Amino acid sequence: SGIKEPTDINALCDEYLRLAYHGMRAKDKSFNAKTETSFDTSIGKVNVIPQEIGRVLINLLNNAFYAVNEKAKLAPTSYEPRVTVRTRKVGNRNEIQVEDNGNGIPKEILAKIFQPFFTTKPTGQGSGLGLSLAYDIIKTHGGEIKAGSNGTEGSEFVICLPV
Repeated sequence: SGIKEPTDINALCDEYLRLAYHGMRAKDKSFNAKTETSFDTSIGKVNVIPQEIGRVLINLLNNAFYAVNEKAKLAPTSYEPRVTVRTRKVGNRNEIQVEDNGNGIPKEILAKIFQPFFTTKPTGQGSGLGLSLAYDIIKTHGGEIKAGSNGTEGSEFVICLPV
């Protein structure tokens, strides 16, 4: 509807984590990853457009599952793909963290990932618009989205939304 409404962010994160995971499994039956959650119950309901925040979450989670799957193809058998979603209340903002233990994002690329049409995926597998749209959606909600990676071992995206 495009209208902000009180939304249970923890339930939204949990729902989209499962949706992204099963979507990946539907595309690739051999795909497997451990999913972990840590939800701060003190957050309560947050005034957001749930469909829009859902779009951001599905994009971040699809990227995370893609990253761990790509690493799993090249890594030794001891590698255990993992995607974690956390929520927490920090002062006057709520944070949603999406973390993976994939290959990470090289420093020279990290500065470009929110630019429209920027992608590292092979032709036909990514439009380069997902993170750009996520950035715009979070900005319209009065929040911010940050990405972090040491360049070789996993990445983390943090969404900060005002209380």
